[in-house]
Amino acid sequence: MSLYNFKKIAVVPTAKDFIDIMLSRTQRRTPTVIHKHYKISRIRSFYMRKVKYSQQNFFDRLSQILTEFPKLDDVHPFYADLMNVLYDKDHYKLALGQLNTAKQLIVNVSRDYLRLLKYGDSLYRCKQLKRAALGRMATIMKRQGANLTYLEQVRQHLARLPSIDPYTRTIIICGFPNVGKSSFINKITRADVEVQPYAFTTKSLYVGHTDYKYLRWQVIDTPGILDHSLEERNVIEMQAVTALAHLRACVLYVLDLSEQCGHLLDEQVKLFESIKPLFANKPLIVVANKTDIVKLEELTPERRALLKELEEDPEIPLLEMSTVTDYGVMEVKSQACEKLLSYRVNQKMRTKKVDGILNRLHVALPEARDDKIRPPCIPESVLLKKQQTAEKRKRKLERDIELEEGDDYMLDLKKHYVEIPEDERYDIVPEIWEGHNIADYIDPEIFDKLEELEKEEELRDASGMYVAPKIELDETLKEIKALAIKIREKKFILKDEARINKQSTKPKLPRTAAAKGRNRSVTRLRTQMSELGVDMSDTAGAHFTRTKSRGRSAGPVAKRMKMDATDPRSASKNRSVSRTPRNELGVRDAVMQRKAHKLAHLAISKKVKKYGLKGEADRFIGNKMPKHLFTGKRGIGKTDRR
Repeated sequence: MSLYNFKKIAVVPTAKDFIDIMLSRTQRRTPTVIHKHYKISRIRSFYMRKVKYSQQNFFDRLSQILTEFPKLDDVHPFYADLMNVLYDKDHYKLALGQLNTAKQLIVNVSRDYLRLLKYGDSLYRCKQLKRAALGRMATIMKRQGANLTYLEQVRQHLARLPSIDPYTRTIIICGFPNVGKSSFINKITRADVEVQPYAFTTKSLYVGHTDYKYLRWQVIDTPGILDHSLEERNVIEMQAVTALAHLRACVLYVLDLSEQCGHLLDEQVKLFESIKPLFANKPLIVVANKTDIVKLEELTPERRALLKELEEDPEIPLLEMSTVTDYGVMEVKSQACEKLLSYRVNQKMRTKKVDGILNRLHVALPEARDDKIRPPCIPESVLLKKQQTAEKRKRKLERDIELEEGDDYMLDLKKHYVEIPEDERYDIVPEIWEGHNIADYIDPEIFDKLEELEKEEELRDASGMYVAPKIELDETLKEIKALAIKIREKKFILKDEARINKQSTKPKLPRTAAAKGRNRSVTRLRTQMSELGVDMSDTAGAHFTRTKSRGRSAGPVAKRMKMDATDPRSASKNRSVSRTPRNELGVRDAVMQRKAHKLAHLAISKKVKKYGLKGEADRFIGNKMPKHLFTGKRGIGKTDRR
């Protein structure tokens, strides 16, 4: 039998959402552009792919739903009966069966329309067949709306069910409503079940876990059961009956001796007798709760006689308990666990696997050799050594001294300061620095000396000892001060100018312009060189003229540009005459030039029309929106979906 994790079942969408998800996925994952001038085989394959993909999507999602929901024939009988009580087994099976039929119908629709699409003779015919196929699939899913809604409700309720392991060690608590079942499970486990003073507070199964003998135990709190026939019990009571019938567990039947639950003791005993067949082959314990109000011995003889049969049965122990005062709570827990352990061992002893395990076990028991008593022997050397060790004086601990003195003991840790002289151990400042007590360096008259110093300072202030003399500036000092201010300002200005010049991005002055300021000439050069002793007589024909600038304004290209400035054709192109225009590069003649111009115009117009660009150099990229949001015909409604 398989165990299901009901919390992992995927969400079941409604019929409308189901169709939207499937068709939207088809639109996103398949091509979306087709034209009538394509080959008919390409058009057919385009629409056949859409139909196939849609059918596969529907098939996979429905198969996932059918696989994830538990099959009642495969799960444990406890879960099968519980689901029958909660959701109606026939309705559940019918819903899954209809989804399985819808899956097959969608496959048949796809097969039929793919056969028709193979012979489609135009784009329009193929498109209409595709629309008909998807429309029939959507219609089939619309008819499953009620089943999908029902399965989603079942999934949500299954996810909220407690995780009950039907094969582990389990203790089930049952009885009338409001007898103290939830209080008991709150005491022995970490569960937090709601407890209220009215009936049917617990409306479903609650699970808690506890530990006993290093084993994990599962404790189940069931809703209250009333004493009437099985057909008249409601869903809440049937959950408890289901748990009692199918789980191999120890059953605790709780009685309320005080009858504060609203039911007499006679009714509680009758309910025990009526559901006793459910306890067959299960360890059973009857627990008398609320003994803090009425104990078993305090019952009247008539009411005690009702419990006589339960007390006389050796297989069914009757235990007392109070969840308010915790009286008998742990005893009930331990006895239930022990009884279930012994029951499970006995059940396993009946299986065939026991022989194989027992053959591997061997317990050896030592046997007595004779009747002689042989006490333990300790060598004399060991005894002597122990005696010598005991005679040695041990250092008394503070704990020993405290036990001896009792209330008169006072903790004194300073007596162990052996490195400090005995007369200095109890000083107020017991700080030792480099072997010296700091207290020795503290002057006891230091505050008196401080007062004398403060009085002396006051006398000096009063006599004007600390008053600074006023210096009157004469004319010379005033001039020096004004001059210092000017020098300081000049320094700031020079610093700012230097910083500006250093960070300036302006071009430096060319050498030709700088030479003008220096008044250079050929005559001056000859004079200066003659004065230095250089013979300048043979330099009459020397080339001393100034070289022309290499700027753009001095070369032959600049002259040519000046000449071409009057040419309107060259002025409009704003280029050098020496370069060939780009549209004439590699062109053989005028015919070829016109053809190239026409092709360029077509390429630019294609970009402008198809891609919505402004021109050849436009690099604009629009928002990349998903195709499935902006394709297909859209009606009046929203445009945020397909």
